[in-house]
Amino acid sequence: MRITRLLTAVVSAAVLLPASATVASPASAATVGSYVALGDSYTSGPFIPTQRLDPLGCGRSTANYPSVLAAALHAGRFTDVSCAGADTTNLTRPQGVPFNGTNPPQLGALRIDTDLVTLGIGGNDYGIFGSLTSTCPGLRASDPTGNPCEEHFKGSVASAIDNIGPRVEAVLAAIHERSPKARVVLVGYPRIAPEKGYCPDVLPFADGDYAWLNGVEEKLNSTLSDAADADGATEFVDTFGPSRGHDACARGGSAWINGKDQNVFEAAAYHPFKAGMAGVAGVVLKALR
Repeated sequence: MRITRLLTAVVSAAVLLPASATVASPASAATVGSYVALGDSYTSGPFIPTQRLDPLGCGRSTANYPSVLAAALHAGRFTDVSCAGADTTNLTRPQGVPFNGTNPPQLGALRIDTDLVTLGIGGNDYGIFGSLTSTCPGLRASDPTGNPCEEHFKGSVASAIDNIGPRVEAVLAAIHERSPKARVVLVGYPRIAPEKGYCPDVLPFADGDYAWLNGVEEKLNSTLSDAADADGATEFVDTFGPSRGHDACARGGSAWINGKDQNVFEAAAYHPFKAGMAGVAGVVLKALR
């Protein structure tokens, strides 16, 4: 999801860590020799403490789900090159980020001996999620109980999602080519809106657009799942179903996803909290084991 203009606020709260980190567990305890994490902001974790600055603007947290996984799996070598704003083109091309920084092509982190690769990508392609979160809240006032955002986009979002599948398939093929022995896991997107009910103070979409937003996410996740199936050597991990009850409207600290209010010491707007990253890590770890 595109949040690059928001990342400038995080610098004062961030610390510099290397792009490739060795987990503290003894090498003899390693269950994964080399783990590489690829993806966008739902992987990198903008504003979740503690933030890394390699490069500035990627919003890469030391508490994102790849970091939690690496620790749980006792990875001998862990390399996280996920970056906020990334889409499928940034797997093979450099990505410009705030402060005149550059995140190198993410596939460059893969090696012939890489054992595990996780990938979370697709929501930024064709500006899908960014368009929804920047447009829908402003349309609520025109029809609070209707579906003005769905009417605004009509079928364009669904058409865009249909075009994402081939892009993801191409990325998966490139991953297998670079790391032929790696276990490759494509991680879906967790739930943003609840199945029932509304919370316009947190998620300011029109009431009728909640169901549509869920439908958009379901279609995107289904497209990703289909891409994994077509690849034939990639596992898809669904986080949409397991995040039921942990949407942005969830109360009592159970939300995995932040709502509209930006918090530079906790989570970017419409992005995972630390608890959400831990939740996704648990889902992926269960699938791996």
